[in-house]
Amino acid sequence: MEQTLPKMLRKTAADFPETYAQYSKNAEGVFEPITYRELYEIALDFAAALRQRGLVRNQPVGLISDNRKEWEQADMGIMALGAVDVPRGCDATLMDLQQILSVTECSLVIAENSAQIKKIISIKKELPALKEIISFDEISGEIKNDAHEAGLTLLLFANLLNDGKKYNIEHKAEVEAELEKGQRNDTACIIFTSGTTGTPKGVELSHGNFLTQLDELQERIYLNPGERALCVLPVWHVFERLCEYVIFVQAAAICYSKPVGSILLADFQKINPQLMPAVPRIFEAVYDGINYKMRKTGGFVYGLYKFFVNVAIVHSRINRILFRQNSRFGQDYIGAMWVIFVIPWLLLYPVKLLGDALVFHKIREMLGKNFRAGIAGGGAYPPNIDEFFWAIGVNVVEGYGLTETAPVISVRPVAAPVFGNVGSPIRGVKVRIVDQDGYVLGRCRQGVIQVKGGTVMKGYYKRPDLTAKVMTVDGWFDTGDIGMLTIHDEIVIKGRMKDTIVLRGGENIEPLPLEQKLQESRYITAAVVVGQDERYLGALILVNEEEVKGYAAENGIQYDTYDNLLASEDIQKLYESEINGLVNSKNGFKMFERVNKFVLIKKPFEVGVELSAKQEIMRFRISQIYEKEITAMFTEPEER
Repeated sequence: MEQTLPKMLRKTAADFPETYAQYSKNAEGVFEPITYRELYEIALDFAAALRQRGLVRNQPVGLISDNRKEWEQADMGIMALGAVDVPRGCDATLMDLQQILSVTECSLVIAENSAQIKKIISIKKELPALKEIISFDEISGEIKNDAHEAGLTLLLFANLLNDGKKYNIEHKAEVEAELEKGQRNDTACIIFTSGTTGTPKGVELSHGNFLTQLDELQERIYLNPGERALCVLPVWHVFERLCEYVIFVQAAAICYSKPVGSILLADFQKINPQLMPAVPRIFEAVYDGINYKMRKTGGFVYGLYKFFVNVAIVHSRINRILFRQNSRFGQDYIGAMWVIFVIPWLLLYPVKLLGDALVFHKIREMLGKNFRAGIAGGGAYPPNIDEFFWAIGVNVVEGYGLTETAPVISVRPVAAPVFGNVGSPIRGVKVRIVDQDGYVLGRCRQGVIQVKGGTVMKGYYKRPDLTAKVMTVDGWFDTGDIGMLTIHDEIVIKGRMKDTIVLRGGENIEPLPLEQKLQESRYITAAVVVGQDERYLGALILVNEEEVKGYAAENGIQYDTYDNLLASEDIQKLYESEINGLVNSKNGFKMFERVNKFVLIKKPFEVGVELSAKQEIMRFRISQIYEKEITAMFTEPEER
């Protein structure tokens, strides 16, 4: 394996120069490709232009953009010079940008469009180091004037490519000589895991952190040269970033789409991809869309659909038992299983085949002619969605990792997936399970997951104190996740000890700032935000009894018991208004940080029950005590 990511791209371009590397849509919505030779040349031209402007090794460069072909071109150009990109998406708030760009002291920022440039200009006073902005898109005259007044130089990506091309002709091989100096342990990027939702932590990842994974992932997530992967996720997120490197190392092609149902399904038909990496929510949306369409059809067709799906699920469960495709934690007495299940397995098989012929193949056709697998990462993949796709013959494998592990720790192999786990650790990565005192546990025992190996970050940027909290003295990274190992060392995730909430869409949310904001209301004594592995956030609201009763008296609200008062429409609307008025974009919160559901509770929190000795909320205790209330918030009415 090559020593840096640009060297990896150089090798792929040398071996497959005319193979397509990227497909992106033109103004007419038609996919246009560029080859690996062209991609590598563009990266070198951009690197040359940056070198002309004084960019040096290890210098941080802001990269504020969503996923598009220019992102990878710029990324490779920056890293070719040994510089470091600091990425974030277009949904970044002003506070996000201020924290990220000020901590890293970026003098140069690459922005996708005028909207991002306007945000950066508005916080220029807080970014004294910033001198230049490069835009992927054309810039309006108004923006140019605003930038000039702020003391910023605005440049166009396309113009810089032309400048860089001339520089490379005049200074032949100078940029490639700089690229050659790159070493495996050089920092490739600094990815911030928290913005307005907590203390910003810049995860410093090396080229080696990414390259460690590319070796075995070519076997577990295989693509042939020229095959295509449909990409819809924000590339500043480490999961999508790594997936794109996996595509490049195999000389396959990235096809840029969007996670919007109508666009995505249309692009499946146009591109016929072999692979799609996505967060669980996208696969869940496909599942919901299929079921909605069938329910809307109704009648005999819907009944037939439900029948065949249920048969397929039952047959798949039996099949996994008989052929050992489930997670194993001990002796499974496979001989006895064959005696018990072989007859129903045989009887259901032709029914499942009929369902495939009548229903399932039509669903698979929605994903094009060549679809091989989906990769679910960035959040927990719901077991019912997993089982559904398994049953209808759509292979979706789940992976596990964190930004701090760049991100892959494990992933089910596409060719031989096992249900109920996220695969065994990839080569170059070790996983152990420890108890809360740090003692190492054996297989099939639940504890905290710790990781060691080539994917583990260099540390949190400029925060050795935070790094020390997650690294053990013997070099293991404490994930804060709860899990166990099967008898084959596959990882089964059981939960998280960390406060960070990860939604199904892969969004990472720190609950404390939300809770602090909610507690600004005079009607709220305490708030606990929940929503791990759900679509949205919910909150347990500890009410201020005195204030609520005072509100009722002031507004002439009649009630017989306190419980009935809290359940009344007037009080429910009061809290809905309070929550929406505090947690919104005006206060710096993103859309996915909105609290969609809440439950009012009246019992004060106690030390030793809900609170620690330090008066801190013990979240795992809250989850146990209020399990029923939390479940109700995330259960649809018809499911209750």
